[in-house]
Amino acid sequence: MARKDVLGRSGEQLAADHLLGLGYTILDRNWRCPIGEIDLVARCGSTTVVVEVKTRSGRGYGHPLDAITPMKLARLRRLAGAWVAENGPVERVRIDAIAVVADRDGVAVEHVRQVC
Repeated sequence: MARKDVLGRSGEQLAADHLLGLGYTILDRNWRCPIGEIDLVARCGSTTVVVEVKTRSGRGYGHPLDAITPMKLARLRRLAGAWVAENGPVERVRIDAIAVVADRDGVAVEHVRQVC
């Protein structure tokens, strides 16, 4: 597995651990369909949360959340709809983003709720 893939997987695990620590339930990881992939799907109370995780080993390329463009947000909305269509009715859906920066200073996890 390539170094960036290992970093991405570890970031997704840190994001899942963060959500679990907040009392969320993880419903799905790396869910795929023809239009793309959702990193994490979680439940918080009656809300289903689609989570995009961006992990970086530093800030040399900017903040990880800078990589979530309007085009990416539009795809996440379509993916959320596809997940709901496949997995049954849900009361509410929200799209969150989690940035993980793992550098020599340690690991920082930033959770932004309702990015779109």
